[in-house]
Amino acid sequence: MRVFDGHCDTVLRLYQDGRSLFENEGHLDLVRMAAHGQWAQFFALFWDQGEKLPAPEKSLWDVFQAEYQVFTRELERNSDKLTLCRTAEEIKGAWAAGRQAALLSVEGAELLDCDLSKLELAYKLGVRAVNLTWNYENALSGSNAQSPEKGLTERGRSFVKRMQELGMLVDVSHLSDPGFWDVMELAKKPVFASHSNSRAACPHTRNLTDEQFTAIIGNHGVAGINMCDLFLGADPDLDTVIAHIEHWLGLGGMKNISLGGDWDGIVHPPKGVFGIQDLDKLVERLLGRNYSEALIKDLLCNNLMRVVSEVCIM
Repeated sequence: MRVFDGHCDTVLRLYQDGRSLFENEGHLDLVRMAAHGQWAQFFALFWDQGEKLPAPEKSLWDVFQAEYQVFTRELERNSDKLTLCRTAEEIKGAWAAGRQAALLSVEGAELLDCDLSKLELAYKLGVRAVNLTWNYENALSGSNAQSPEKGLTERGRSFVKRMQELGMLVDVSHLSDPGFWDVMELAKKPVFASHSNSRAACPHTRNLTDEQFTAIIGNHGVAGINMCDLFLGADPDLDTVIAHIEHWLGLGGMKNISLGGDWDGIVHPPKGVFGIQDLDKLVERLLGRNYSEALIKDLLCNNLMRVVSEVCIM
């Protein structure tokens, strides 16, 4: 089975408690990735700016660099099992060599000081996707949780344009609704809602409205199904997850739904799900509802792979 997941916070957990990427008690590790066959994963570098920084002298940019060092340390320790990839071709090359594929993202451009020069440095380090905001507004835009009426600033517009020029995925998860529409107005390439569900299925502002998802369809982008209970609905289980998928399928999103589990970034996944090892249960449930293997393969991997192949070309 091939899987391509658009979002996890595992690097933050490695940074905070020194756990191993090879095997750990969180939601995701290399042992479980390998058990699924061929796995590609966007690993987010992230820090909640509302939390105390790890040391008084550190800035968010320092945290970005420190987490990047943790990530590269794990790559070196597991070089026979995992490869940093920047393009779809490199992902396929990693799989052909018997390794899993790691891609880098940044959750919240404040870790880059919302600065174009640091964006370009992050690109050189291998980052290929950036959430413009996390839950806080920043110099680029309001978020879904803070200043939700605020769209992209001029700096935000410049940031989006430069990301698309470089070949980076503009990630609209966590963004304010006006910010989302500003991005769609600017976008010349597919965009990415790495871990956002359907607002019609669960009325949370972190989720996408039908109009927003339809715009992503028109843009040939993807939206990744998030396993967080808050964005799924009350007391969720796998049928709740499928309800979000089915709602989007009803809007014509067969080629626009992907996975964005938010692994190691969530406290309460749906009932019966304890980590990526339980993805098989979702597949079994979809097959039991007579969904085709082709559609399931698109959901698990092909849709996000297509977007990466169209955007991340350098």
